[in-house]
This record gives sequence, C-alpha cells and structure tokens, in this order.
Amino acid sequence: MKTIQRLYFYAIAFISIEVVLWGTVSLLRSIFKSSLVGGSSELAGALSAILVGIPIFLVHWLWAQWSAAKDDDEKTASIRAVFLYGILLATVIPVVQNLLALITRIFLSTAQLDQYRALVGGSQTWGDNLIAITINLLIAAYFWNILRFAWQALPAQDDFADIRRMSRFIWMLYGLMMVIYGAQQALDFALTLSNSTVLGEMGREVAVNAIALLVVGSPIWYFSWRVLQDALPDSAEKESPLRLGILYLLSLGGVITVLSTSATFFYNIFQQLFGAGLSWSELLDRVSSSISIGIPFAVIWAYYGKWLNQQFAFEEKMIYRAGKKRLYFYILSLIGVAVVFYGMQSLLSVLVNLISQQSYLSEGWFRYPLASSLSALLIGLPLWLIVWMPMQTEAASDGAVGDDARRSVIRKTYLYLVIFASVIGGMISAGILLYTLFRNVLGADSGDFGNTIINSLQTFVLFAILLLYHLTSLRRDGSGRTDEIEARQAAFGVLVFDTVSGKFGESVKAAFMKQAPKVQVIVVNTVDKIPTDLKVNTVILSGSLAVNTPENVEAWMRSFSGTKLIVADDAAGVFWVNDVNAAVESAKTLSEGEELRPQSINRLTSVWTYIAYVFAALFACQLLVVLLAFGVSMVTGF
Repeated sequence: MKTIQRLYFYAIAFISIEVVLWGTVSLLRSIFKSSLVGGSSELAGALSAILVGIPIFLVHWLWAQWSAAKDDDEKTASIRAVFLYGILLATVIPVVQNLLALITRIFLSTAQLDQYRALVGGSQTWGDNLIAITINLLIAAYFWNILRFAWQALPAQDDFADIRRMSRFIWMLYGLMMVIYGAQQALDFALTLSNSTVLGEMGREVAVNAIALLVVGSPIWYFSWRVLQDALPDSAEKESPLRLGILYLLSLGGVITVLSTSATFFYNIFQQLFGAGLSWSELLDRVSSSISIGIPFAVIWAYYGKWLNQQFAFEEKMIYRAGKKRLYFYILSLIGVAVVFYGMQSLLSVLVNLISQQSYLSEGWFRYPLASSLSALLIGLPLWLIVWMPMQTEAASDGAVGDDARRSVIRKTYLYLVIFASVIGGMISAGILLYTLFRNVLGADSGDFGNTIINSLQTFVLFAILLLYHLTSLRRDGSGRTDEIEARQAAFGVLVFDTVSGKFGESVKAAFMKQAPKVQVIVVNTVDKIPTDLKVNTVILSGSLAVNTPENVEAWMRSFSGTKLIVADDAAGVFWVNDVNAAVESAKTLSEGEELRPQSINRLTSVWTYIAYVFAALFACQLLVVLLAFGVSMVTGF
C-alpha cells in the first residue's frame, strides 16, 4: 500500500511542478512580448496553469517531505529517488535545448543565414530561450539542494545509487546522440561539397546546425562519461547490470549500423561496376549518407566495444566471463547467418535467371539483385565466420568452459532459432515448389514454370543445408555433454533424511529418477543409525526436520562439510523466506492480522525487480528490432 501511495504523491507532485514551471515560462514570455495582440488566450492559459498547479504541488510535495523526514523507509524509497533525479532531467534538458537554440541562431546569424533554419528553436527569440533557461535552472537548483541534503541523510544508499547511475547514463546517451547526429550532418555536408548547389545558401545551415550540436553535445557526453568512468573503483558500479546492458546496446548498435551502411555502400559500388554509368558526383551523392552514418557509428563500435571487453575482463571467473561474451557473439552470429543466407539465395536466383532468361542479361535487370547479393555476402560472410567459429571452438573444447558453452541457454536458443527458421523456410519453399508442379500437371497457367521450379528448389536446398548443419552442431553438443554429465552424476552422492512415514524419501528418489538417474541417492530414516563410513556430497532434508532435528542427525550434520539442501514442506507454522526483508514483510503482514500464503512468501521483495527486468528486456529488444529494421531497409532499399 505504501508503494502505491508514494507513487501517487510523487507522480502528482511531478506533473504539477511541470505545469507550474511551463505556465510561468509562458506567462513571462507573454509579458515580455512587444505586442500582446492575440495573446490573451496564452496569458489566460499561463495564469490558470500557475494558480491550479501551485496548491496541488505544495500539498503533495510537502506531504512527501514530511513523510521522508519522519520515516527512513520514505527517505530511502526508490520512487523518491526517481522523482528527484527525474525532475532534474526534466528541467536541465530543456535548459540544454534552449541553449542549443540560442547557439544555433547565433551561428546562423554569423553565417548570414535566416534563423528559422535552426534545427531547434528557429521561431523563438532570445527572450524566449533566456526565460525558459532561467525558470528551469531555478527549479533545478531547488531540487538539486533537496537531493544533496537527501544523500547526506540517507541511512542506506543502494536505491539512490541505482537511480543516480541510471540518470548518469541517460545524460551520457543524450550527449552522445547529439554528437553522433552532429558528426553525421558535418560529414554529409563535407562529402557533398563537390556539388555546387550545396555551396549556396540552401545548404550551409546543415553545417551550422552540425557545429552547434557538436559544441553543445560534446561537453555533455564527455563529462557524464567521465563521471561514470571515475566511479568504476566502486564494485557496485563496476558490476552494474545497467552498465553492462548499455555497453551491449552501444556496441551492438554500432556494429549493426556499420554493417548496414557498409552493405549499402558496396551495393552502390557494385552497381557502378556492373554498368550503372553514374558520374562521380552522382555516385558520391548516393554513398555519402552511408559514409556519413557509418563513420560515427564505427567510432562508437570501436570505442564502446573496447569498454565492453574491459567490462568482461572485470569478471574474474572464466566461466562467467565467457557467458557474458556469449550473448554478444550469438546476436552477431544470428545477423551474419541471416545475411549470408539472403546473399546466397539471391545470388543463386540471379544465376538461375541468367541461364533461363537471355533478356535478363541484355536488358541489365541482373545488376540490382547481383549487387545486393554480393554486398550481402561481402558483409555477412566475414561477420558470421569471425563470430561463429570461436563459439564452435569453445563448445568443442574440454573442461568447465566447454561444458558451460554446450549447456548454455543462449547457445541452445540460437541453434533452435536457426533450426526453427530453417524448417519454416523449407516448408514454404517446398509448398511453393509443389504448388507450381500441381498447377502445371492440372493444366493451369504457371507462368515461368521452369524458373519458378528451380528457384524454389534452390531455396529449399539452402534451407535444408542450414538445417542439417545446425542440427549437427546441436547433436554434437548433446552427445559430448551426455557422457560428461553421466560420469559426474555417477560419482556424486546424495543423502536424504526421512521420517518414519517414508514419503519424503520416496518422493526425492522418484524426482532423481526422472531428472538425474545416475546420481547415487541414499535414504536414511532418522530413527535408524547413520553409517559411520557414509560419504556423500549433498544432504537433503525437509523443513520440518530442519527446525526439529533429532539428536543423531544433528550430531552427524555438525561433522558434514558438504552442501545442505532444505525442502519446504507443509509443517504447521513454518514458512521459508528468501532474505531479511522478506522476513520483515511477513512479520508485518502477521502483525496486521493477515494470514501468510506460502506460495507468495518468496516473492514479496522481488515483484518490482521482475517488472524492471521485463521492461528493460522489452526496451532492449525494441531497440535491436529498430536497428535491424534500419539495417534491412538500408540493404534492400525499402
């Protein structure tokens, strides 16, 4: 209930302060305008926003401050940290945007260009920008002081540290986006200087806007990234999943964009080689976008790829380090195999059309698909070989790393995903093949019968090769792992303590027979004597025995140094929780006169964590899909 209450008060406080802030900005802009003709609606809207927003903000914000002053839980709440860092973002980012508008218009005036050509704030005035900057800075300064004093009074800083880290990364990404876009625009302008039209008045604003973006964005990126790097001696910062995820996204985004733009670049080059007959300026105009986009993202890939490798190196255990690298390599491998398949299928289709249709060569129709297929192979084949071969070598190796690679969920997901796509693709191509054959046998007009049959057949064969290759890899993983697993299980012993009824021991043995039949399972009744020469690796006992242990079992357990596994059972009044916070929550629930539900005990403190992980995963998947779609559009031209 407190979480929902906090969410309500802080959400209303956030919205109302934004209403007051921009109402004040609108009011001051109206007052300082040289003419108020037609501005009555704007003035009325500003006054109403301020008069409505101020009391609502004060009621909710003062409650939040009062709660934080008297309760440590409120003081350290994640929602409070999100509010404070969020309001700083919501006020300082507009300051940056208005500063960018000011600087851009200054540069445009210096270049004797119209100010409306500014990328941001072309229709604004100096007064508009200065008013917005001043009011936002005043609000930001107030909440910055609140946040500064909050840090000094925090009894526990973990939640605030997590939100601060996220805020720093947002600033870094914000600055980086401005730098990338500015660099892209500057390179695009530089590459098209050979066209005389660009040197005129209708092109110089591109360079001016680019310079302004670089002037404003570079310091933001540099200082925010520097702060993140300076925090690395802290183990929490170094081992942060957020840092690893951001580095993953930046490195993957860089490589995907570079590959896409490279494919487009080579596509245009191959077209020219095959007789497109473009002039140098026309060819440069076609490839300039690919170059201007590819170069900044190549720098991003190289720079953040280096830091991603450094992040992997922070992991001391080799198995965990290899596991973190695996996701990166298999994503690239999946992209590579898809591009290689497209290139091979398209190239074979061109060859089939060249053989079956003489006009195909004479009329130059082959130029576009041939250029597309060759550019795809030129980009996809090296990528796939570079990332797939080390993964195969790792999976074929002996030892703990090889075993971990063979049983990796990421590797199995990759293999089954490719197998799934191969089966579905094979089904479709086989269906087209049979459909064409049946139509021809039944006397229907099948169009270009021979061409359709051969193309469907070659696509089916390619899918079959892809399927067999990955099935072989999957089978090899399974056979290599099975022998090693059985040998390890046969050498592993488990002791199960049971009561007189014998039900617990039988259920444990039945579960082992299904999941690990080679493991040696020994069941000992607590009323019997425990053999002195008994050697096992793990002990399993029920929760009721753990809280009411017989003397003979307790004496033996004190001398046992192996792993002890306790299974929750239906013992009356006994509940098992994950940590101290869950225990406190459970006791609090009992104190309020409510009953505990065993199935929800272990989830009391993890609900918000799971929600955060789900949304983070959805965001990451969405970003990758956008990048892949962008790459496909760059290659295919759609």
